[in-house]
Amino acid sequence: MHETLPLLEVSDFPAIRRSSIETLQLNIGYRCNQSCVHCHVNAGPNRTEMMSDENLALLLEVIEKRNIRVLDITGGAPELHWGFRDLVKAARALGVQVIDRCNLTVLFEPNQEDTAEFLARNHVEVIASLPCYSMDNVDKQRGKGVFDKSIAGLQKLNELGYGRPESGLRLNLVYNPQGAFLPPEQTALEADYRRELRKQFNIEFNHLFALANMPIKRFGSMLISKGQFKDYMALLRDNYSDANLEGVMCRTMVSVDWQGNLFDCDFNQQLNIPIPGRPHLRDLLNRDLQGGAIAVADHCYGCTAGQGSSCGGAL
Repeated sequence: MHETLPLLEVSDFPAIRRSSIETLQLNIGYRCNQSCVHCHVNAGPNRTEMMSDENLALLLEVIEKRNIRVLDITGGAPELHWGFRDLVKAARALGVQVIDRCNLTVLFEPNQEDTAEFLARNHVEVIASLPCYSMDNVDKQRGKGVFDKSIAGLQKLNELGYGRPESGLRLNLVYNPQGAFLPPEQTALEADYRRELRKQFNIEFNHLFALANMPIKRFGSMLISKGQFKDYMALLRDNYSDANLEGVMCRTMVSVDWQGNLFDCDFNQQLNIPIPGRPHLRDLLNRDLQGGAIAVADHCYGCTAGQGSSCGGAL
């Protein structure tokens, strides 16, 4: 795999600082039942990196100590971690909003048959990957048969009340482009998703998040292999919008890797660009990161290009 960090380190991206920490985004482990082309984590079935019980317990201490409002759990497929359910229940008991970044097909893996019910019972917000409403496009990006399972997963979540305004169970979808281009305008794309999913499958959801692909790890390596890396970076730079800078996710979030190390965002985590001093979860018990400088490199243009892109969609 081609390394992208050497191509990103020299950067003129504007300096930014963190405000308060409202969200902990936890990468609980890299094991996944899929191996997607656009995955910036290189997750897959053969990955073994998973957060320890010790660090999961420490995470809950930090949540309580720092009055964290949101726990955003990602992976891999976070549901495959042995401690996922206990973590969710403990965080919810502390009054924390919990987000599960779900690939949908995991709901049909062995021992996951009641995962959807568990999420609904604990009022977990689901952010579900669905890169298109077309079977051919989804299967091309994520593997044969993924689209049908994804639709079945969404229908199962709908049956439990997800995506229906009166239930309070939030179901948001995520779109990623299939190539080296920016996502289309989010509002119009959401309308297309809503119309097609409702017409074809009677599926309802709350919102669509349109996310730009980051030029790192698996996607970045693919760009290099195809000779498209420089052109894609030029596209991101040419579409930079200063108006998006205030809304980037790293201002109010800290990313935690499976070993408990802290980063400014999940992308910096995958590039191993640490917060200065290389802090660990345990340091948050006695250290406030508010006001600290955020480590930037050229990939940050991916969050500020066009309509902007964050873990919550367009900015």
